[in-house]
Amino acid sequence: MSKKICVFCASSNSKDNIIIEETKNIGKIIASNNMSLVYGGAKIGLMGLIANEVLKNNGKVIGVIPKILYKKEIINTKITKLYTVKNMHERKQKMYDLSDIFIALPGGIGTLEELSEIITWKSLNIKKTSIHLMNINGFYNPLISQFKKMNDNDFLYFNIFKEIIIHNGTNTLKKYLK
Repeated sequence: MSKKICVFCASSNSKDNIIIEETKNIGKIIASNNMSLVYGGAKIGLMGLIANEVLKNNGKVIGVIPKILYKKEIINTKITKLYTVKNMHERKQKMYDLSDIFIALPGGIGTLEELSEIITWKSLNIKKTSIHLMNINGFYNPLISQFKKMNDNDFLYFNIFKEIIIHNGTNTLKKYLK
């Protein structure tokens, strides 16, 4: 059975061409390793970009979208499978249940929320997985500094840097997706 890779990312487009290219690279890596992409189900933004890249390279794409976002202009109808769920909480639960590995690309509040929750799940042994933070072009440097501050002040009962793997690009990610 092939692994399912959950990618958290923005439903909007990035202004950073390096982020765009690395998003495409992750899509290619997922497809070339015969893995499936699990994501938020949209055809727009980085979500649409990575899904289309996986499909373009003959990979499988599983989308999970809540009814509130179920609009024909937002849903990616080209994907392999689409789950429609009641709300955002069910979306995260379904994505977490379906997936073996998690990757957080640059994104907004939704991406940050998804990343925070899966880190919490891993720290509580609810989900045994690897979590990869894509710090492309230094996007997550402020968050990484905040994580360090949380650790230094003993606000975390675990070492967050043992829970996540930080990558500056896809070159270091490749070895984890084989």
